[in-house]
Amino acid sequence: MANFELRLPKMGESVAEATITSWLKQVGDAIELDEPILEIATDKVDSEVPSEVDGVLKEIFFNVDDVVQVGQVLALIEIESEDNNAVEYSKDEDVIQESVVEEITDKIAEAKATVSSISSSNERFYSPLVKNIAKAEAVSQEELDAITGTGKDNRVTKNDILDYIKNRSAAPKQEITTTQVSAAPSKPIEVPKVDKPKPVVNGEDEIIEMTRMGKLVAHHMVQSLQTSAHVQSFIEADVTKIWNWRKKVKDEFMKREGENLTFTPIFMEAVAKALRDYPMMNISVQDNTIIKKKNINLGMAAALPDGNLIVPVIKNADQLNLVGMTKQVNDLANRARFNQLKPDDIQGGTYTVTNVGTFGSIMGTPIINQPQVGILALGAIRKVPAVIETEEGDFIGIRYKMFMSHSYDHRVVNGALGGMFVKAVKDYLEAWDSDREI
Repeated sequence: MANFELRLPKMGESVAEATITSWLKQVGDAIELDEPILEIATDKVDSEVPSEVDGVLKEIFFNVDDVVQVGQVLALIEIESEDNNAVEYSKDEDVIQESVVEEITDKIAEAKATVSSISSSNERFYSPLVKNIAKAEAVSQEELDAITGTGKDNRVTKNDILDYIKNRSAAPKQEITTTQVSAAPSKPIEVPKVDKPKPVVNGEDEIIEMTRMGKLVAHHMVQSLQTSAHVQSFIEADVTKIWNWRKKVKDEFMKREGENLTFTPIFMEAVAKALRDYPMMNISVQDNTIIKKKNINLGMAAALPDGNLIVPVIKNADQLNLVGMTKQVNDLANRARFNQLKPDDIQGGTYTVTNVGTFGSIMGTPIINQPQVGILALGAIRKVPAVIETEEGDFIGIRYKMFMSHSYDHRVVNGALGGMFVKAVKDYLEAWDSDREI
């Protein structure tokens, strides 16, 4: 018999950790190959971790709600093997050697007793590893809160806290000197502490705890507004040709492709073409540098079963024809609806489109999906009276029209580029070929 280490797999670009939401198997349970063992949640998507072997679950190293780093050992699975030597494992390869921890603990036992427990907050999250090191080194909550984090979302990493401990122990003690001051010492200025306003609740009100996904969405929205200088441009597009063309071909399309032809893939195609014309909209910002993306990967906001939105990504959207775009849009939307998206499905987006018209809105001011620099909101298609220009003169007619709202990051996208881009989308939509074959 041997032991197999079940580790947290890599779940896509920029995903470094996950929270365990539930264990589907318990110690002693038999496990088959590819059978789900636990459920995890990242700041992007929820998913399952399957077994890579057949065996029996021997040991579990983390509890529900624990945060685990990619590559850490989640559990041990006992498997049949000719090699009777068990696989060596460690719960966390980055954890300080046990002997060193014991030695440090002995030396600072008295100091540890006076240190209050370390806790995370909505503003600052600390991993179990950082908390353990802080306890072992008698780092107080106040000291930990003051450390500048270099991890994702400014989180304090193992290296950050170890560097702090090293510098703290190496820093010479400052000598306090006194000088005579002839003038009377000034009174320190007292800055009043301003507390966040608390809602007034009476006996008939219902208090609802935010879901995990709701908290993540709230955090990302606030972070985006604090990061980017949001500005908007609005334009109205006449989509009468598209409306009539889709009505003419959608039944035949369904018979031939087995897919429902919605407006979304048509709009996505126009956005991809416009991004190809204006590549400086297909960028991201990192500190003082601009990263110009080679691929055009379109994110599309889709509804989850609980009402929250998620943004799956259509990779290389500019290389797809309308049939391929339709299949991609429908597949991602359906899997989002049934909570079946994989982490890779929501990674690598370079520009995002959201359809606020689905909810009846004629326009909106969407918040940029970081680290992108633009997002386009599509309003509801309305039948309205409009002036139609012809060679014989102008007249009033009934047209199908739609507002588009373009939010972009004014740090790197000026008004001219932001306006020209959304104008290009409008031009592609209005130039639709009514005789187009698919």
